[in-house]
Amino acid sequence: MSAPGAERELLDTARWAAEHAPSVWNTRPWTLEADRGRISLRIDLRRRLPVADPALRESVLSCGAALLTIRITLLAGGWRPEVSRLPDPDRPGLLADVSVAGTAEPGDLERALFSAVEHRHTHRGPFENGVEDRGLLQDLSAAARTEGARLRTVTEPTLVRSLAGLVGAAEYLHRHERDRGEEIARWTRESGDRTALGVPAQDFPPADDAPNRLFPGRDFGGGRVRGRMRVSGTSDGTVALLSTPGDTRADWLAAGEALQRVLLTAAHGGVSAAFHPQPLEEPLLRGFIGERLGLADGGHAQMLLRLGRPGASAPASRRRAA
Repeated sequence: MSAPGAERELLDTARWAAEHAPSVWNTRPWTLEADRGRISLRIDLRRRLPVADPALRESVLSCGAALLTIRITLLAGGWRPEVSRLPDPDRPGLLADVSVAGTAEPGDLERALFSAVEHRHTHRGPFENGVEDRGLLQDLSAAARTEGARLRTVTEPTLVRSLAGLVGAAEYLHRHERDRGEEIARWTRESGDRTALGVPAQDFPPADDAPNRLFPGRDFGGGRVRGRMRVSGTSDGTVALLSTPGDTRADWLAAGEALQRVLLTAAHGGVSAAFHPQPLEEPLLRGFIGERLGLADGGHAQMLLRLGRPGASAPASRRRAA
């Protein structure tokens, strides 16, 4: 695919897909460029979070989610993507090159995952119930394994409470850090703000909506912006931890691809996810989760999430092109 028209089509398809991928604080920390029939995915350091994500782990993970969405979108369109990850050691910001190696009829799995791309959205609040379908939980674990990661569901009450306590401790610390508060404020949007990037008020609940919630959410409002998301339900959902064997940039990229495959699989089954990365942003707490609690199976924790079926709430804000 090297003709100008075909290259433009490929780039437009990739950009559409990436816009629907989850990213830390909706920063969408990537750039996409077309060159000689391939799409280059690069990390965009202008959208980094130096306080919350100094090592760029969450930003690279976000880019991995965008990469998986591009792959699924191309497959659903009848194209067979060929991906070269971290192709140039001298350019660590170049995370992947994607080219089209030919055409192929999309299978049922690719069609199903693609159908969920526009419906998947991040949930911030309680659920009506968790994931009780054992078959779906197995599918979610298999989705993570496909991308070289592991998804472990946590059901033992003591471990669930321990993880909730770590989330609460990290969130407490973060709410009292001036630099972090200022960083969050830069990426939080007032209701009615049509800026494409950042977290809009309609996507998070008021801070006083559920003061006794077991897993506290990120305080995006910070006393400045009141959340407008309406929530219902009282369930914390099903707790799960995504981990990878290593902790290199390649592992972070793979974790992002695994996370998005899990999320699309879940969305196809009517399940949403809430993210709780706060303790993973603290090195000591992240190590404690993986090593002392043993939840990373000898690997490295990459994302802590809750899965469940949300009740009636305000719809997620519509994605806008950045």
